[in-house]
Amino acid sequence: MNSINKYQTIIIGLAVLFGLLIGQNASIGNYAEYFIVPFLMIMLFGLFLNIPIKDLFKSFSNLKFFSANVGINFIWTPLFAYSLGYLFLQNELSIWIGFVMLMVTPCTDWYLIFTGTAKGNTPLSASVLPLNLILQVILIPIYLLLFFGKTGTIDSGVLFESIVLVLIIPFALAQIIRFISKQLTKDNFIEKRISPVFDKSQVIFLGLAILAMFASQGAYLTNNLEIVLLLLIPLLLFFTVNFFIGRGVSSLLKFNYEDSVSLNLTTLARNSPISLAIAITAFPNDPLVALALVIGPLIELPILALVSQILLKIRKSKLIEEKSTNAQQRTEVKKNSFLH
Repeated sequence: MNSINKYQTIIIGLAVLFGLLIGQNASIGNYAEYFIVPFLMIMLFGLFLNIPIKDLFKSFSNLKFFSANVGINFIWTPLFAYSLGYLFLQNELSIWIGFVMLMVTPCTDWYLIFTGTAKGNTPLSASVLPLNLILQVILIPIYLLLFFGKTGTIDSGVLFESIVLVLIIPFALAQIIRFISKQLTKDNFIEKRISPVFDKSQVIFLGLAILAMFASQGAYLTNNLEIVLLLLIPLLLFFTVNFFIGRGVSSLLKFNYEDSVSLNLTTLARNSPISLAIAITAFPNDPLVALALVIGPLIELPILALVSQILLKIRKSKLIEEKSTNAQQRTEVKKNSFLH
C-alpha cells in the first residue's frame, strides 16, 4: 500500500466536506456532476490496465463466486432491504420505495475502486459487472411490482451509456495500450512505468470523483437533512449485516482473502444512476423517491472507504498469523530433525 493510499479515509472525508461546502454555490453544483463520470473512467482505466484480458475471462469460470454474488445481491438483499424499510420507513412510503430501489441495484463502478484499494480480486469483481447490470435492470420492475404494486420502465439509452462509459471504454483503452506496449517495448513498460503512476494517483481521482458527487448534490443534502436521519439507521444496518454475511459466505465457500474482498464489496456497494433513472421515469410526481436515491450514496461512500480499510487490517492480521504459523512449523521441523 503506497503512502498516499494510507490516507484514503482522510482524503475522502475532506472530499465530502469540501464538496458539500462548494456545492452550496448553485453554479458550481450545476457543473460538478459533469466531472463524476470522467474521474471514474480514469480510475477504472488505471484498474483495467493491470488486468490482462485472459484473467478477466478466467473469472467467469468461478461458479462459486457467481452463485454467491447472485444469491446475496438478487435474493437475500431485496428481501432484507424491504424488511428494513418495513421496520424503519413504513410511514414514509416514498423514502421506503427509494431505499429499496437503491439497495437492490449492485454497484457498477465504485466497487471496483474499493476492491482494488482493499487488495481484492479485481478481475473477478469486474467479471460479474455485466451480469449484475443486466439483472438489476430486468429485476427492478419486478421488485417494485412485488413489494409496492408499482412498476416503471427504463430508458435503454441509460443502460447502454452505463455499459459503454464505465466498462467498455476504460477496458478497451487499457487493453489496446497493453497490446501496443507489448509490441513496441520488451521491458514491461506498463508494469514498470505506467501502473505505478495510476496506483499512486488512484485515491486522488477517487477523492475528486467523490468531491464532484457531493458538490453536485450538496444543496439537496443540506435542505433535506431529515431524510438523512431517516435513512441512516436502515443503511447502517444493511451495510453491517451484509458485511458479516459476505464474510460468512466467503468462509463457508473457502474463498481466499482476495476473493472474499471481491464478494464483500460486490454485495455491499450500491448503484444509484440506474435506479435514479427508473425513479424519475416511474415516479415523476414524487421527488422524494429520487431524493432518497440521491442521499443514499452520500452516506454509502464513506462507509465503503471505511470497509476497505477494515478489510486491509484483516489482510494484515492474516499475513502476521501466516508468518507466525510458518515460523512455528519450521521450529517443529527443526526439533523433529534434532530428535532423530
